Amino acid sequence: MASSRSVPAPGWFPVARAADVGTTPVPVGAGGQAWVVLRLRPGGEVTAFSPRCPHRLTTLTAATVVGGQLRCAGHGWRFAADGRCTEVPALGPHAVPPPRADLTTPWAVEERDGWVWLAPDRTAQQRPPRAGADTVAEPVPALPPPGGPVLDNLAPALAHAWHPVAAADQLAPGGWLSVRLLGRTWTLERRDDGIAVAPAAWGVREREGMVWVAPGRPVATDLGATGVGRAQWLPPLRTATPAAVLLDALLGPGRQVHTLSGGFTGTWETDDLRVRTEVAAPFQLLRRVEPAGGPVRWELVLLQPEDGDCTRVHARVSVEGRVTRPDLTAAALRLQAAVSRLDPADRGRGLPLTPRDEVHVATDALGAALRTTLADLVVAARRTDQEEDDDVAAA
Repeated sequence: MASSRSVPAPGWFPVARAADVGTTPVPVGAGGQAWVVLRLRPGGEVTAFSPRCPHRLTTLTAATVVGGQLRCAGHGWRFAADGRCTEVPALGPHAVPPPRADLTTPWAVEERDGWVWLAPDRTAQQRPPRAGADTVAEPVPALPPPGGPVLDNLAPALAHAWHPVAAADQLAPGGWLSVRLLGRTWTLERRDDGIAVAPAAWGVREREGMVWVAPGRPVATDLGATGVGRAQWLPPLRTATPAAVLLDALLGPGRQVHTLSGGFTGTWETDDLRVRTEVAAPFQLLRRVEPAGGPVRWELVLLQPEDGDCTRVHARVSVEGRVTRPDLTAAALRLQAAVSRLDPADRGRGLPLTPRDEVHVATDALGAALRTTLADLVVAARRTDQEEDDDVAAA
């Protein structure tokens, strides 16, 4: 670890040039720990925080300064200079955030000789050393992973589920198509007797206007009814966000949750809106949106985990009643805009499945149910793998 202190001062680390620190969080490292530093007011003193929001582990490099506080880009949680969480928008303006919602702050942060110095823990040296000509910033370490299991796009358990891979009308009679799923390339061919897939998979099918592939024996179920009324598919989108993380971001708030086999439903109501959400493992979402005084619309979102750093989004909107083509197109564009902007700031390569790794509040009932549903999928897939191994051994 590089050091250039003319007079050593144990516990103090140069992390950034003072001139480079403004109201945008800067990732830094001190003693092997990751932090972000910023000024909560233009020209103000430098403040340091732990690098992730405790709610959904969103990196705080994308956060903004609002009213002298740090506002997370994920769900708008706000933090004061001492790390205390002051606001959770989903809970309302008068709610008290839970204690675990606070950010960690270091023992001390100071500016000296044009450098920002950080002391993560209490040190006998009350001030940082003088900077020298060869002073360099400490290296920025990788962010620590969650303590428990994480579901990413290449999780072995995902082989035991149906996944959408292409629109059925893309596969003409006698034609073939290459798709990506779970880090592999699969070739689909429409023959007289149905659709063939290579390499061999447990199954291939057509459903809801999509071609689906199950690499292994599925342990999950499908959505029930997927909407009524006039429908329109959106052009497929691609994102670098893992499918489980993106689905979590799509859920929105919810309080009333009912567990189903392989999924769950939840509702959310306001004075002018009622939303019912249904999820089937791993990545199928159906939302019924009933606005006051407007037509009911259904939003179907199907996620395809192509590679570790790539997820394909298939989405369809349906509108009940007598709907004109412009009205349907407008509904489709609203859904497309919502999906496009829900590309969360970096939260690692997957979704933490252990509740303790994140801070959940009352309105996170849908997110908590998603984690339970996916954890159950992982357990069921392992059990299926073990049963298949036992069958092979007994043969």
